[in-house]
Amino acid sequence: MNLQQLRYVVATAEHRTMTEAARSLYIAQPALSRAIRDLERELGLTLFARSGRGVVVTPQGRRVVKLAREALDAVREIEALAAGEQAPGAELRIAATPSLEPGLAGRLLPAYAAEHPGIRVQIVRCDGRDSVVTAVREQRADLGLTDLPVPTDLVTHPVERQEFVLISPPGAGLPEPVPLSRLNGMRLLLPTPGSPRRREFDHIFTTYGVRPVVAVESDDRAGWLGVVKDAGAHLLWYRAMAEQAARAGLEVRALSPALKKVIAVVHARRRLPPIAQDFVAIAEGGSAA
Repeated sequence: MNLQQLRYVVATAEHRTMTEAARSLYIAQPALSRAIRDLERELGLTLFARSGRGVVVTPQGRRVVKLAREALDAVREIEALAAGEQAPGAELRIAATPSLEPGLAGRLLPAYAAEHPGIRVQIVRCDGRDSVVTAVREQRADLGLTDLPVPTDLVTHPVERQEFVLISPPGAGLPEPVPLSRLNGMRLLLPTPGSPRRREFDHIFTTYGVRPVVAVESDDRAGWLGVVKDAGAHLLWYRAMAEQAARAGLEVRALSPALKKVIAVVHARRRLPPIAQDFVAIAEGGSAA
């Protein structure tokens, strides 16, 4: 077995069709099929079962694919060290949602840049947790910063707990903190029905026995603060948005009891390059307690 064969195995497992895998490898599909068959004969294992127009990874194949990914990651890491990956021009891509980006830019990136001044960090802007997961899965981002939970095919590194606050229009006249019972009958801006975020809020409302009034339903986070100000609705969201809300002339109050979500750095189940490993180490220097 050689590195080329390992790449063939991983590409076939990721694309699930020989045609797409061959296209990603810039080789002809018959050549890839022959190479996989030859490898299966060499190993005495069936790595892929043919299913219609595609292939399905067998139980034996899943183990081989996992080891192949680890081997390729190790080779890339060695090559990166030899090439001097810390040199100017290296790039780390981090997917983040708008509500978590201020914390990323304000705390984590300066700490990372202080230790890695030659690394360029690109923030991949995503409109929600699902978009962060997709960006990481599709390798458009090396790491993602999002709240939990995420699917189990991703590795999570909790970095902090972030509380929800109530963002209100001016002159709301509410106490500090706001008892959750005060949400009864309160006009709230909420995500659209059926969305993962809306299901989470509905679960919170059921748990605490509160029944707010749905004033506006929107997933357009960029416009939320404007809706709060213009429509007189209240918004439950992370404290990371508090500074932005205050600049917009809105009121921000804590909740009682406090509601918190775990924020984590997430990535695919593979060996991370050194620059990504270093970012995870710095991020975990925060508190998830």
